[in-house]
Amino acid sequence: MTKAELFSQIKKKSSFLCVGLDADINKIPKHLLKEKDPIFSFCKEIIEETADFAVAYKPNIAFFEALGTEGWETLQKVLELIPKEIFTIADAKRGDIGNTSKLYAKAFFEKMDFDSVTVAPYMGVDSVTPFLEFDEKWVILLALTSNAGSMDFQLIKDEQGKPLYQTVLEKSQSWGSDENMMYVVGATRGELIGEVRKVVPDHFFLVPGVGAQGGSLSEVAKYGMNSTCGLLVNSSRGIIYASEGTDFAKVARKESEKLQIEMKDLLEKYL
Repeated sequence: MTKAELFSQIKKKSSFLCVGLDADINKIPKHLLKEKDPIFSFCKEIIEETADFAVAYKPNIAFFEALGTEGWETLQKVLELIPKEIFTIADAKRGDIGNTSKLYAKAFFEKMDFDSVTVAPYMGVDSVTPFLEFDEKWVILLALTSNAGSMDFQLIKDEQGKPLYQTVLEKSQSWGSDENMMYVVGATRGELIGEVRKVVPDHFFLVPGVGAQGGSLSEVAKYGMNSTCGLLVNSSRGIIYASEGTDFAKVARKESEKLQIEMKDLLEKYL
């Protein structure tokens, strides 16, 4: 999917919502455990009820691969359910030496046909560029994450006072472009989103942390939105686990619609 196509979907739906499919077998509604493939049934209902409002889906690969070969089969079936015009993100956080990265890229881009994959930058250019060799596919590079441990490394400053995440942003721009690279920027970082936007004005951000983690959607838009929106804001638990009952998918729809309505207002305000 091209950047123009993604922006077209954002305008069409008045939404920049990404629904995270963190399909935990221990958290899905209990009545689904009677199904032949509980995780597939869960994701199917979520997708059917939220596709009107989502421009992206982000399966967390760990929840599928933890189930072994059956989990990978379920993931493939879930991918086939997602409408083709909706952007797909393999939240896999890969990042290894070149030959290994090339095979990871083939797995997610050729075999499973994801639009994008999350990648860790720690091993440098040769661990990332193999993912950038595929047309209309995207690397989503970890830059400034929302977890507590992110402060262990990402905010460490060099002798000039520059935090490590800024070095990652600056260096990685020579590896790809705003047509094939995005950045993970956590919503709980507040004004730091604005600092990231100064360094990479034209790139899309994948923004986790809104909802259950306490991030503010209005703050994200204030500091992070650009002329092509430039944001995919992810919500996982706040949508998919909003109800534990048989109405879980209907409640997920309501929560998605709430976010979409707020996003529509923000798009009208800033674009």
